[in-house]
Amino acid sequence: MAKKTVATLRTTTGKDFAKVIRSDKSPKTGAYTFKESIIPSDQVKDFLAKK
Repeated sequence: MAKKTVATLRTTTGKDFAKVIRSDKSPKTGAYTFKESIIPSDQVKDFLAKK
């Protein structure tokens, strides 16, 4: 599945995309949750900086 996702992220329009997974720790339970998103490559740092 990962190969298919990575292969479909690159298009001929010139815009590159990246699949980003960010983990967040719940302050109440201490469990980790994961947020997965496909975003343009130039917005990766902004996505990871958010909380």
